[in-house]
Amino acid sequence: MQIAINLPNDFVEMQTASVIEREMRASYALALFKAGRITLSKGAQLADLTVHDFMKSCKDSQIPVIDMTREELMEDLESMRQA
Repeated sequence: MQIAINLPNDFVEMQTASVIEREMRASYALALFKAGRITLSKGAQLADLTVHDFMKSCKDSQIPVIDMTREELMEDLESMRQA
């Protein structure tokens, strides 16, 4: 799907179309991931990044990649230790 938006000319002149597209894809992917609407791998795919680079973008944007309480983490670690 292709979506067109109007941007002010002075903004568009500051960047190339490919830079604008890349930044908008990344921003949209981060917003969807933060809202819990897509997975980490889908976010990376939408942003056209590797999963590692998308995780770095999440970190840079202060978006948690692992949404788990300390208690849940401790329970998971304990169950792995017992397995």
